[in-house]
Amino acid sequence: QVQLVESGGGLVQAGGSLRLSCAASGSISSYGAMSWYRQAAGKQRDLVASVTRGGRTNYTGSVKGRFTISRDDAKNTVYLQMNSLKPEDTAVYYCAADLRARAVLAGTPHSWGQGTQVTVSS
Repeated sequence: QVQLVESGGGLVQAGGSLRLSCAASGSISSYGAMSWYRQAAGKQRDLVASVTRGGRTNYTGSVKGRFTISRDDAKNTVYLQMNSLKPEDTAVYYCAADLRARAVLAGTPHSWGQGTQVTVSS
């Protein structure tokens, strides 16, 4: 089971940008999908963005046009570029992965990181 470590979270003003990174302890090239989830205080954890082994991306509606997910299999790293941040983007962001893309889209990926806090002030 691959270990995932997120970084890049922090405090930013509304309209600002952050780039999250997720470093894997092993190769991610065989993983069907890599993804980012987020969980705001008192709310359920939701899928934000995913990218398949073939490069197909998927975004939740509220972040389309603002967030970009990418994967660098050579570096075993997944990124989430977040632009035009809004206070409602405040949450703990989790990296997640599974050999099966279907599991990621269903909210049940096998591997999870520990999370990184993103706080957007108004």
